[in-house]
Amino acid sequence: MLDLIRHKVANRLPLQPNEALWLLTDADLFVLARLADGVRRRLHPQRQVGFVVDRNINYTNVCSTRCRFCAFYREPDAADAYLLSYQEIFVKIAELVDHGGTQLLMQGGLHPELPIEWFEGLFREIQQRFPTVRIHSLSPAEIVHIAGLSGLPVPDCLRRLQQAGLQSLPGGGAEILVDEVRRKLSPNKIGWQQWAEVMRAAHTLGMPTTATMMFGAGERPDDIVEHLLRIRQLQAESGGFTAFIPWNYQPGNTELGGEQASGLEYLRVLALSRIVLDNLPNLQASWVTQGARMAQVALFFGANDMGGTMLEENVVAAAGCTFRMSQEEIINLVRDAGFTPVRRTTGYEVLEEY
Repeated sequence: MLDLIRHKVANRLPLQPNEALWLLTDADLFVLARLADGVRRRLHPQRQVGFVVDRNINYTNVCSTRCRFCAFYREPDAADAYLLSYQEIFVKIAELVDHGGTQLLMQGGLHPELPIEWFEGLFREIQQRFPTVRIHSLSPAEIVHIAGLSGLPVPDCLRRLQQAGLQSLPGGGAEILVDEVRRKLSPNKIGWQQWAEVMRAAHTLGMPTTATMMFGAGERPDDIVEHLLRIRQLQAESGGFTAFIPWNYQPGNTELGGEQASGLEYLRVLALSRIVLDNLPNLQASWVTQGARMAQVALFFGANDMGGTMLEENVVAAAGCTFRMSQEEIINLVRDAGFTPVRRTTGYEVLEEY
């Protein structure tokens, strides 16, 4: 099995589900790491590791989906429910710009009273006030929700948001792209086909996106493999994904509860992601959930990017995970691992090498 897999990886041939499953469950960890590192070296021979200076503004915590794994959402009548005003959002973006930030990640709950006009007005104002900031915002679930509230087909909703200033989509809300798993974790959320529909529509409009996976919440190894193969197929169709970001479920303060996946499990999933998704250019290490040292190790398991500096992050923090890293800490971490740190744009153009 291993010899066949090595041949396929070396010749850029797609793995079969049983081969990917064997790598995830049975392969020696360091064999897996070497395979993943080989793919990374092929795609990024210059040994650069990127990061973007960004802020994640969670514009509301009111959400009608009530995902069992989420510690962030609130009912509309909860004492600590909130919706940020435009002005409050502008203050946060101004702070981002003051820190040299170039990427605005905006995600929130599925608020029952925010139609498309609210977002169009916001994005137009952001574009006018902060022209150097790229609006990389709204997950597929939010897009479907906004389209439904506004009586629009998803492609029309995306087109209007793009015209207002939305430039790219984060891949949040993917969890595991297997509906049996999704029904257990978040029965009120969109299915995997709807998630894929949004991504296809965005790519058709020339709007790049990322893709994600949250694992460790009760799925089977087969489900992880299925998720990766579905992302690979979508990428083969459109080529619109710029990066893949896997992270492990954070059980603190959630209805679902349970145990957290170990660091070794994270590294196995990360490495498999790099091997299977060799048609997708970038793989991010999740220091937000793993911490600095594990993110550094991830650079030897296929990752070539550290994601964002995250001037602000509230969703994962609500589950009790509060790792923080400054830009200087990220630079030093990457350099100490023997790589060249680079500050990049959302589209992975290099702005500065350190």
